[in-house]
Amino acid sequence: MNIATASIRKSTVTWFITGLLLVGGMLSYTGLGKLEDPAFTIKTAVVTTRYPGASPEEVENEVTEVVESAIQQLGQVDIVRSLSQAGGSVIYVDIKDTFTAKDLPQIWDELRRKVNDVQGNLPPGAGPSLVNDDYGDVFGVYFALTGKGYTLRELENFADFLRKELLLVPGVANVRIAGAQRETVYVELSRSRMTQLGIPLQTIFDTLKAQNLVVDAGSVQVGKEYLRIEPTGLFATVEDIGDLFLRSGSGTLLRLRDVATVKRGYLDPPRALMRFNGEPALGIGISNVEGGNVITMGEAVKKRLAELLPQTPLGMELGLIYYQSDTVKEAIANFLVNLLEALVIVIGLLLLFMGMRCGLLIGAVLLLTILATFIAMKGFRIDLHSISLGALIVALGMLVDNAIVIADGVLVGIQKGRDPFRSSEDIVGQTQWPLLGATIIAVLAFAPIGLSPDSTGEYCRSLFQVVGISLLLSWILAVTITPLAGAHFLKVAPMREGEELYGSLLYRLYRKFLEACLAKRLLTLAVLAGLLVTGVLGFNMVDKSFFPSASSPMFTIEFRRPKGAFINETLEDVRKFEAFLREQPETKSVTSFVGEGALRFLLTFTAGDPGDEYGSFVVGTENAEETDSLMKKVEEFAARELPYLDPRVRPFGKGTGSGAKIQVRFSGEDPLVLRGLADQATALYRAAGAVNIRSDWGERVKVIRPVLDEVRARQVGLTRKDIAEALELSFSGATAGLYREKDKLLPIVARFPEAERADAGTLPEVQTWSPSLQRYLPLSQVVRRFDTVAEDSVIYRRNRMRTVTTECDAADGLAGPLFTRVRSSVENLPLPLGYSMEWGGEYESSGKAQGGLLRMIPLAFAAIVLILVVLFNALRQPAIILLCLPLSVIGMTAGLLLLRKPFDFLALLGFLSLAGMLIKNAIVLIDQIDLEIREGRDPYEAIVDSALSRARPVLMAALTTVLGMVPLYFDVLFSSMAVTIMFGLTFATGLTLVVVPVLYALFFRIHPAPEGEGVPG
Repeated sequence: MNIATASIRKSTVTWFITGLLLVGGMLSYTGLGKLEDPAFTIKTAVVTTRYPGASPEEVENEVTEVVESAIQQLGQVDIVRSLSQAGGSVIYVDIKDTFTAKDLPQIWDELRRKVNDVQGNLPPGAGPSLVNDDYGDVFGVYFALTGKGYTLRELENFADFLRKELLLVPGVANVRIAGAQRETVYVELSRSRMTQLGIPLQTIFDTLKAQNLVVDAGSVQVGKEYLRIEPTGLFATVEDIGDLFLRSGSGTLLRLRDVATVKRGYLDPPRALMRFNGEPALGIGISNVEGGNVITMGEAVKKRLAELLPQTPLGMELGLIYYQSDTVKEAIANFLVNLLEALVIVIGLLLLFMGMRCGLLIGAVLLLTILATFIAMKGFRIDLHSISLGALIVALGMLVDNAIVIADGVLVGIQKGRDPFRSSEDIVGQTQWPLLGATIIAVLAFAPIGLSPDSTGEYCRSLFQVVGISLLLSWILAVTITPLAGAHFLKVAPMREGEELYGSLLYRLYRKFLEACLAKRLLTLAVLAGLLVTGVLGFNMVDKSFFPSASSPMFTIEFRRPKGAFINETLEDVRKFEAFLREQPETKSVTSFVGEGALRFLLTFTAGDPGDEYGSFVVGTENAEETDSLMKKVEEFAARELPYLDPRVRPFGKGTGSGAKIQVRFSGEDPLVLRGLADQATALYRAAGAVNIRSDWGERVKVIRPVLDEVRARQVGLTRKDIAEALELSFSGATAGLYREKDKLLPIVARFPEAERADAGTLPEVQTWSPSLQRYLPLSQVVRRFDTVAEDSVIYRRNRMRTVTTECDAADGLAGPLFTRVRSSVENLPLPLGYSMEWGGEYESSGKAQGGLLRMIPLAFAAIVLILVVLFNALRQPAIILLCLPLSVIGMTAGLLLLRKPFDFLALLGFLSLAGMLIKNAIVLIDQIDLEIREGRDPYEAIVDSALSRARPVLMAALTTVLGMVPLYFDVLFSSMAVTIMFGLTFATGLTLVVVPVLYALFFRIHPAPEGEGVPG
């Protein structure tokens, strides 16, 4: 079946479909979803459980262990990570890569059931456990709401108003307010008045709790009606709390304000703070609906905010932290420029080497292929982003391969004096199936990443999808539209009698060189083998990495004070950083966080674990070029002014990796042994010149431990609970009830005035009510002494094993050389029996991604070999083709070393894609040799003439691919991949034009006959 014949005979249908592709492609492009980077599913849920008053070890044993045991019964769970700290447990549940985003809702339902089933096994006072399956939500529009002279309550009220309004905007999935302070009603009790009047603390607590409870008072029939009964007494205002009646020890009634001051405020000390450009702020994060157009949503949000501007209180401002739609618009514009540049380069090459008419024809088919690809992307819901647009650029050079072969065949036929339509049909009839096989093989070279189940595979999947779609469409258009258009538009003068088809100087030089290599075939192969060995050995000198850092006008700063730090001290350090940053000319904005980090506004960004000692910043600069210089200034400032902090100053990352580049985990039972191993590892990091060295367990913290006199306590009727409550009231304050105000529930916290709770030296004088003596006693009468001991402030576990993680980064940003320096020494650390070590960080992420990739490579390779065998119905031709594949290592190694580029994950994908490109070229060449031998040509002359006839299509295909990759060299994500393909394909293509003929002659024992007639050897 000749497809070109049908295309030419049904030319009206062919031209009509061409018009549909033009119009449909342009319309589809405007309707495609647009993102900066492709989305990948964060298959993690977080389970939190409060256990007030419990130590980290008590939380670990009584809460974390119970909940983890239930979670690990789920077969879908991959890893369970947890941290147990004073007052609560946080468990991260990671799901196996084999499950997709569609499976997650069902998995989260099962997780909730498992967690709920064990709530009865938790100790009194613990729980309930809360499952958060929105951990991976991305708030791509991120504002900071500030207002000088406004209270945080007023800011929060306006933020709530904005939230309700913005949730109605098309494309908005969720709006989250971050940094809001917990409003609290404080009842500050007078210790002296309570002692004087003999009012027990429990009386105040019980009265406050009972007074504001919502309880059912029942209903009563009144005639024909049934009326609900609702007694008064609920607090209508904060002042009402002060009017609450209490009974003193003598039995008289008095109001709460007689023994306490009631006031409204915020939780003190705060748990988390947010600031923008030095001012207190609230964060407003807006997420996009799944699959929605980020740019469209962003424009709609801007429009609605402009409409709401008249309702914005004077002085309140929305500061911009991150606006994904603007970033996406800029990123896609840059990539489209790269695509157009690559398109111009490819078409320019075609015009230069194929002639005006042929170049314009192939260029038109290329444009049509891209438009048809947009239609398919719309149908398969593939968004426009860095990977999908990069895939189009990667495929650009390959998209013309099929059209070049067809157009070149038509030109050669016309030069030989044949009818253009007949020539079109003949060349398609000869090459349509070999070209289809070669195209499918080129697609299969990208298949491993498309089939890889992990998050990196999901991130890069559109590379396979777009390349596969576009290449298959290029074949369809090459065997339908190209022969029809070629027959109509290609014009070339027939050869004159005696004129050689391949008689130009370049062809003559290539023929002489090829014949010399054929004559010295063993020497030729030995030289190539030597080059290959050199390339393989040289590859060991290439730096290795996973994903590069982003080129962005933003970066982050994170620091941790010693564990147990007071949050107000952390705030002071944050203010010092703010003051420095705001003085720098490169700084555009400074968003700071104390106690917890920013919302996830980038998919690749994850804030650190919350804690009073934790401070972080998102710093915006005027442009990406100024980011590096400001980062260096920050590092110098911190080393000079805040040497005790050792902050991490990092750019944002690309891809799926996050956190420190080098991490090692030690697992075992004894925290002291784990800390010893961590100390040894950090010492090795320091000796290797690493930076950002840290252990996640941090320092042990001090704990004040009152030693109770059990006998004396029992004599006066006191328990451990009574003493703990008295201490809580005296210092932190104790929750004594709830105050209801519309949709808000404010805790009522009882505490002593600041003057009485500011000094730890007053611990022995803390008063507690004795039920037996009916009076207050100082703690010194029931506590023997106050010890200060050390404990682990946090206990990390991984798959229910205590695990400490040490981490570091390379000072120059390249983790590969640093990892090489520290790997053997860390792995040689002696581990006690029952303890284990494993690498995390970039090594683990890269290994996991490459593991998913490598598992798919055998399947793709088997399919490629099968197609080759089917195409040739033989084994020797496929063997020749496969032996050419390693040649790409030579050029790839040379290029990466010459341009000092690391071999990252996308470079690995580029190396795999080279296999498809080389196989495609080799198929075209070997198929021509077989064809000429079947037609009765002398085998030796068939090899030489086939190499000459296919040299131009093969070189043109390689040249368009190589030069089409030039714009990607300047993109931070694709740079190493571009170098890999450009140098690998250049070297391998040139060598393929020699190696394939030499191997063919060697495998089939073909030699030139003495009188010019080739005879089988």
